[in-house]
Amino acid sequence: MTKRTRIFIGILVAYALGVAFLMYRQLGDIDPRYRESAEDSLVDTAQLMAALVENASPGGVLRTDALEPVFRSLYARRFNADIYGVEKTLVELRMTVVDRQGTVVFDSRAAAAAVAASGIASGIAAALSQVGADHSRWHDVYLALRGRYGARTTPDVEGDPRTSVMYVAAPVHDTSAAGAGEIIGVVSVGKPVQSFGQYVEAARKKTLELGATSVVAVLLLVVILSVWLVRPFGVIADYLRYVRAERSFSLPRLGRRALGAFGAAYDEMRDALAGRNYVADYVQTMTHEVKGPLSAIRGAAELLQEPMADADRARFIANIARETQRIQELVDRMMELTALESRKSLDHAAPVALRGLAAEVAASAAPAALARGLVVELLPGADDPVVAGDAFLLQRALANLVDNALDFSPRGGRVTIEVVSHARTCDLVVRDSGPGIPDFAEGKVFEKFYSLARPATAKKSTGLGLSFVKEIADLHRGRATLKNQHGGGAVATLSLPRSDRG
Repeated sequence: MTKRTRIFIGILVAYALGVAFLMYRQLGDIDPRYRESAEDSLVDTAQLMAALVENASPGGVLRTDALEPVFRSLYARRFNADIYGVEKTLVELRMTVVDRQGTVVFDSRAAAAAVAASGIASGIAAALSQVGADHSRWHDVYLALRGRYGARTTPDVEGDPRTSVMYVAAPVHDTSAAGAGEIIGVVSVGKPVQSFGQYVEAARKKTLELGATSVVAVLLLVVILSVWLVRPFGVIADYLRYVRAERSFSLPRLGRRALGAFGAAYDEMRDALAGRNYVADYVQTMTHEVKGPLSAIRGAAELLQEPMADADRARFIANIARETQRIQELVDRMMELTALESRKSLDHAAPVALRGLAAEVAASAAPAALARGLVVELLPGADDPVVAGDAFLLQRALANLVDNALDFSPRGGRVTIEVVSHARTCDLVVRDSGPGIPDFAEGKVFEKFYSLARPATAKKSTGLGLSFVKEIADLHRGRATLKNQHGGGAVATLSLPRSDRG
């Protein structure tokens, strides 16, 4: 196992363990934090309701008559609250009032049962009203009757934690002068745990998504670090081994050796970052394209070694010449395209009048078109836009588009070249009368080595002509497109920025 692989795995394992530990702690801490927040809200609500009951109970006599209509109206309310993506449609708050002996004198679930037929409060009415029940031993009530803070969580259904309800109690005091603040009862308010459990699940989901995203991000970071950092470590180790192997110490020689080692490492790293895989794919694709002609040449050569008629021999010799020409054309196009791709910008941009350039291309293509029964025509126009670029490359690009149009046009067809001006750009437009682009080929025509069979010969080209056009367009800060036109045929457009309009 190489140093790079060991460091890669080590960093990844360390990070995975760290993230797993943090996720475990974070996921386990979400539920308690939400419960604390819910309990804090219940404390405020319990104290508020206790104060309301105190004001309605003069002379130390516990009165709850006014609570029944209030809760009926509360549970019958219709609303739709969107709370951070969670929809809330009903009130789930519960409330019980017990006297100083701990006997329930009011239970909001009785009010919920009265409106349960509408379906609004059915979740609360699922548990029967507890009016008359002894709650003096419930933890929250027991402590509140003694003036202390009381809270509890109890399931409505025994053994089913999903039905758990959180309760907080607050004492009701006698506000009369005679009572002197004596506790005459307790208000206990509750809320189903399931009501805020959906927020807990949403928080857990977001936490897991964040953890997964961070793992992917660190994976990419480790790959980058393995390229940028591990290689220099290997270079230093190689250099130290070289120093130990030297019998005599020579500072200039060691310096040259060090510079050479680091220079080689830098070149290797630059090649990797520039796209070594791209080069490999490029060569692999080209090899695949050359296999066909080579196989045809080899087959024809083997057959020529056997006795055959002169006509057959001439046919096989012509086949060898044709496939050899195809390979030569492929190699020439590849060299041109490679040289073009290596250019980052135009070395010497000069003003180029597009109408004159288009006229030259049309005149050059006319003889070949005429021999095939086709017509190449430059459409008239008043404007002659000027672009800044390389006239030779632009001429090659337009010639490729015209050649492509001629290849796909039927005998007796017409290929037109048009120069179209816009405010800031200008277009060289080539239209043909061919069959157009098949649906499966749209979006692929500018890919290297991609080619469609010509209608006249049923043979494919090198698949580099349109790629050459695209590279020239990119070099001139323009773009190239090829699409079907209304009424049949294809339209190719080379769009370039104008230099004669500021």
